[in-house]
Amino acid sequence: MEKLRGMGVNPFPYRFQRTHSIDSAMLEEEKLTAADNKISVAGRLVSLRKHGHTAFGNLKDNTGNIQFYIRDDELKSEDYEVFKLLDVGDILGIWGTLFRTKTGELTIRVTGLEILSKSLLPLPEKYHGLQDKEIRYRRRYIDLIANDEVVEVFIKRSRIVENIRRYLLSHNFVEVETPILQPIYGGALARPFVTHHNALDMDLYLRIANEIYLKKLVVGGMERVFEFAKDFRNEGMDRSHNPEFTMLECYAAYWDYNDMMSFVEEMFSSLSDEILEGTTVKYQDHEIDLTPPWRRLKYFDALRERTGEDLREADVNRLRETAKGRGIELDYEEDRGAILDALFSELVEPQLIQPTFIMDYPIEVSPLAKVHRKEPGMVERFEPFIAGFEVGNAFSELNDPVDQRKRFERQALMRAEGAGETHPVDDDYIRALEYGMPPTGGLGIGIDRLVMLFTDSHSIRDVILFPQMRPEEGRDKE
Repeated sequence: MEKLRGMGVNPFPYRFQRTHSIDSAMLEEEKLTAADNKISVAGRLVSLRKHGHTAFGNLKDNTGNIQFYIRDDELKSEDYEVFKLLDVGDILGIWGTLFRTKTGELTIRVTGLEILSKSLLPLPEKYHGLQDKEIRYRRRYIDLIANDEVVEVFIKRSRIVENIRRYLLSHNFVEVETPILQPIYGGALARPFVTHHNALDMDLYLRIANEIYLKKLVVGGMERVFEFAKDFRNEGMDRSHNPEFTMLECYAAYWDYNDMMSFVEEMFSSLSDEILEGTTVKYQDHEIDLTPPWRRLKYFDALRERTGEDLREADVNRLRETAKGRGIELDYEEDRGAILDALFSELVEPQLIQPTFIMDYPIEVSPLAKVHRKEPGMVERFEPFIAGFEVGNAFSELNDPVDQRKRFERQALMRAEGAGETHPVDDDYIRALEYGMPPTGGLGIGIDRLVMLFTDSHSIRDVILFPQMRPEEGRDKE
């Protein structure tokens, strides 16, 4: 870098005029070579092989990779002096003409070049690439340079979101935005992140869900709404959890959870056709068929399949014995809903490989869902499971303000008794319901987990560009 500056060359210029991306130059090869047209391309220097007075190298942009050829007597002397100072990793602009080498490789014969950004750190060794997962997640920028398949994952992620948005818009949903900073967190059972607003001198919470605000919009007459939301939950991290994640939530007035079930399986099938050109998804060691209709299995029937017991009427003590007998560790303070959730997560969830709607949940774990119209003590809720993990959550939404207040108050009592993840009483939401919310079906889809499924990614960290990591300093000390 200092040598370039000493030569009067700016190693970080302002712009470069490209005539072609690398893929467009390849596509127009016949026309460009016939007329011997000069082209200019730009990208990162990913390899360089010098042979006396000649050299070959490869330039890579976001559309492809192309070889170039340089002879010292075909460059201006000042350009050749710049060339001699190049390192793999530099970002380079070149001018030249296309030709085929004796081995048939399309190549640019360089007649001029310009350094566009001088790399000061070496790229990973080219033959082995970048394999260290810790470095890949922490320094995603070099992961993207070194591993083309990683770039493809995130391009596919963008296409998935685009296709879901188009599908919802085609069904008359309206995209909206709701607050990330909330005075009362709600819409799920999770621990929030807390911050403080100095001007108002009040604590605010990063949203754990956007459900409450979207349903207020339904009260206001926006009958079909959706939002791609960044949500935040102050909880542990594993292969399917990151404290910051992306959710799709959508609500449709005059629907119930049966309508939403049909909508989900059709949306997934349509998405698979668009992204994978078929309804079969290969995930890890499984071939998963997304063709509707999906299996529908009631919550307690699923537990009975795995335990041999009907736990519908089981009290806390019996549930503890069931968990203990299967080696599931529990905290002493856990209530009935938490124990049922632990049993389901350990025994049932990993077995749900083919698409399955688990439906009709106990009321203890669903404070925002409508009471089941036929089964007391249950609510009209389903979760779609694919490949052994949950990818969504949906309700016939509770729109009875009296019932909603009672459930919030029960949650508050549980919190006073030591339960960690409860729903606070939200008086403004109850007031909204008192104005009247029509029968409504609601849905949340975990976008990160959906992308995991469609890209055959084992960990949520593989589909989030910058996943949360422990500070490097702490890692070094450990």
